[in-house]
Amino acid sequence: MEGKANLEAAIEQLQNVEKQMRLAGDVAGTKKAVTEILQLCFEAKDWKALNDQIILLSKKRGQLKQAVTAMVQQAMQYIDETLDLDTRIELIKTLNSVSAGKIYVEIERARLIRKLAKIKEEQGLIAEAADLMQEVAVETFGAMAKTEKIAFILEQVRLCLDRQDYVRAQILSRKISPRVFDADTLKEKKKPKEGDNVVEEAPADIPSLLELKRIYYELMIRYYSHDNDYLEICRCYKAIYEIPPVKENPAQWIPVLRKICWYLVLAPHDPMQSSLLNSTLEDKNLSEISNFKLLLKQLVTMEVIQWTSLWNAFMDEFENEKNLLGGSLGDKAAEDLKQRIIEHNILVVSKYYSRITVKRLAELLCLSIQVDGDLHKWANSHPFALVTGEAEKHLSDMVVSKALVAKIDRPMGIVSFQVAKDSNDILNSWAMNLEKLLDLVEKSCHQIHKETMVHKAALKAVMLLRIESKDCCIPLAHAVPLTNGRTQMGFVL
Repeated sequence: MEGKANLEAAIEQLQNVEKQMRLAGDVAGTKKAVTEILQLCFEAKDWKALNDQIILLSKKRGQLKQAVTAMVQQAMQYIDETLDLDTRIELIKTLNSVSAGKIYVEIERARLIRKLAKIKEEQGLIAEAADLMQEVAVETFGAMAKTEKIAFILEQVRLCLDRQDYVRAQILSRKISPRVFDADTLKEKKKPKEGDNVVEEAPADIPSLLELKRIYYELMIRYYSHDNDYLEICRCYKAIYEIPPVKENPAQWIPVLRKICWYLVLAPHDPMQSSLLNSTLEDKNLSEISNFKLLLKQLVTMEVIQWTSLWNAFMDEFENEKNLLGGSLGDKAAEDLKQRIIEHNILVVSKYYSRITVKRLAELLCLSIQVDGDLHKWANSHPFALVTGEAEKHLSDMVVSKALVAKIDRPMGIVSFQVAKDSNDILNSWAMNLEKLLDLVEKSCHQIHKETMVHKAALKAVMLLRIESKDCCIPLAHAVPLTNGRTQMGFVL
């Protein structure tokens, strides 16, 4: 009791001092008075009095902004010194209520909410933690360090992914531009001009920009894995692969490069996938994992790939991905791999065939072919049966996705890969052919005219030689014109 009475007397005395300094507009004196009041409460371990004094001092009439800022910053140092979890949560909530709506302590409020969200997450309340984090829009905080902003937004994204709120996770992830990670951190920071906001230094526990880049792409891999967007997952791993610390350590880049190769194979064929495939094949580090280089070369080569032989060769590597970086490739990865090999084979067939039977196509793709039951007898006796099956299904899916142009004559069982041209294309091709033909005719006429002139000149030279050789002993028959190609050079006597 005596200690509590002494504490109240000391606080009352400091409150009088604080009032005098506040009314006099003395910033330094007011800051010192409020921080000493909080220090007395902390040393006495009177957490209830500490919370009450924080609220009371913040509501004083005409309270200075600098004093409130100093008070909040001072109280934040006491959070980790609390005796139990309930006291810590109560102190954080008190500081949140004091800093709410005050732009000069917005950074402190963001850090407080992050601490409270971490406590909620440790208690298993993921949804509450995510809702708390989403209350703060740190992208509007001009005085907060860039790395701290990115770390805060990434924490928001992670909590949304943990609660499986993928729509909100995508919205939050778009607040971070990937170009921000390419900024040169070695450049000297420009000195702020007069009137500019002073950017605070990031806390020591905030990761560096390169570490944040890796965290960002790992979170995006989690997001794209939900939709099995293999191409975007591959691009994320490619970005991680380009991080200097990763590329310098073989123990880190080999698992990442393996993932890049697998997801390139799993991604549907399109220009972006083809570009990434060719650029990856040019990577010198790929020679360290020769099996995957062989796998990518098979996809680039326009030859039919036998699925059974490929799966037998790479099944162990496929299963081994569970024990490496990023875990397994997904539940549907094996099915999708077979699907991509079939699509590759169909594209190869379309390059070499203009028309092919469905039966032959199924044989090339190593797929089953099913004949309709009602027409089974007719199918056995007729070379062109009404056929359905996996080959037709895969081909139809590729036509619908516009990866291929083809038509199926189901009664005849024939697939045509010829592209139907409209009238304008046909007329344009005819016009181009006629133009090429006229050019050839013109060149031919020019060559004929040139040869005619050469022969005329040769005959004229022979006639002149005949006239001049009347007094010569050598008969004219021995005078042979010497030519080099089409150009007359002279005569050999």
